Amino acid sequence: MIDHMTNELGWMLDEVLKVPHARHAILLSADGMLRAHSAGIARDEADRQAAALSGLQSISRSTAEFCAPQETPWHQTLVEFAGGYVFLIAAGEGAYLAVSASPDVDMEAVTYRMHKMVDRLGKELTSPPRQGTGSLA
Repeated sequence: MIDHMTNELGWMLDEVLKVPHARHAILLSADGMLRAHSAGIARDEADRQAAALSGLQSISRSTAEFCAPQETPWHQTLVEFAGGYVFLIAAGEGAYLAVSASPDVDMEAVTYRMHKMVDRLGKELTSPPRQGTGSLA
């Protein structure tokens, strides 16, 4: 089987982790497919987290009207655990950027760096919806 995931953008995700106490970064598509991951997380773990983070993003979007009765666009999800935080933001159409961090992280600095990365990468991070899965043969 050919590995279609080359992690070409992995080095860019490492840039987000220059904030002290940031741990891992993952770029994923809306359907939970891993697009790239930072160097400190194994591919298998990154795949598993991408699938879970896709669900988290979906739940966040569907609960937006809890915040405001009118149509409210989703911007970011922040989840706090005893061991740290998970940040999740939109990174183009159909793509999301997630970062995990320890409890001591500067949350504003992580969010700022994530948004700067999304701005810098622009179309490279856009993940259009997958089309038919039929064979090209």
